[in-house]
Amino acid sequence: MQLPKLFITFSVFLSPVIATHAATLTPDEATGHVSENASVCGVVASAKYVEGSRGSPTFLNLGKVYPDHVFTCVIFGSDRAKFGTPEISLRGKQVCCTGKIEAYKGRPEIKLHDSNRLTEK
Repeated sequence: MQLPKLFITFSVFLSPVIATHAATLTPDEATGHVSENASVCGVVASAKYVEGSRGSPTFLNLGKVYPDHVFTCVIFGSDRAKFGTPEISLRGKQVCCTGKIEAYKGRPEIKLHDSNRLTEK
C-alpha cells in the first residue's frame, strides 16, 4: 500500500519539473519539432523591430539572415517592454528561445511573452 502512495506523491511533485524541461535544438532541427516545447539556440543572424506592422513585432532570426532565416523568435509589441531592445542588444549573439515551436509560412518560430524565455549564452 505504501508503494502506490509514494508513486503518486512522486508523480504529483515531479511531473511539473519534467514537463518544463525542454529539449535543446539548433535552428535547423526546429522544423522537425513543430508543436513541441523546446529551447532553440543559435546566433541572431538578423533582427528587426517592425513598429508599424500589425502587432509591432520584433523578429530575431537565427541561423541565417532574413529572408533566408531558418528560425525566428518573435516578440510582439505588447510584450516588448519586458525585453528592452533585443534587435540591437542581441544581434550577432548566441541566444536560446524557449517555448512552443509553431510554423508560420512554413518556417518554425517561437512567440516569446516572458523575458525569462530568451537567454543569452
